[in-house]
Amino acid sequence: MPTNKISIRFFDDREVRAVWSDDENKWYFSVLDIIGVLNNEDDYSKNRNYWKYLKNKLRKEQNELVSATNQLKILAADGKRYNTDVLDNDGVIKLAQSMPNTKSARFIQWFTYSDETIDGKSKTKAYALFESGLIDSIEVGTIKGLQQIHSQRYGSQCR
Repeated sequence: MPTNKISIRFFDDREVRAVWSDDENKWYFSVLDIIGVLNNEDDYSKNRNYWKYLKNKLRKEQNELVSATNQLKILAADGKRYNTDVLDNDGVIKLAQSMPNTKSARFIQWFTYSDETIDGKSKTKAYALFESGLIDSIEVGTIKGLQQIHSQRYGSQCR
């Protein structure tokens, strides 16, 4: 599963790392990051142990979430890349739903609908660009046109 893009999203000022899969054309999110966010736990070992426990529990229940888990290399705090359990969007929602946690509902809402995510902010700006009518003045199919779109969506000037 070759990857070349990474993203870090923040829920309650806590990182949720994501990796883009070129093969599958979608984002995958670190299971351990999500567990850490939902359990308000920074200790990697505790998050890993909780995931082991939860995986075993889900397997016994014949829950398909465990089989939906992939492994991709994600940059760790020590600067090295390690194979890490990851889930796609649907898997992330199922993981959060499977955790007995008061944050789960708020996390799912943030993950699926939030205007505070990178994707959410980008989408909001894209709609604003379209609705303003400025999109009609952008040069189609040119570098300058792409620079104009980028400038409108991300607030930076490209040269």
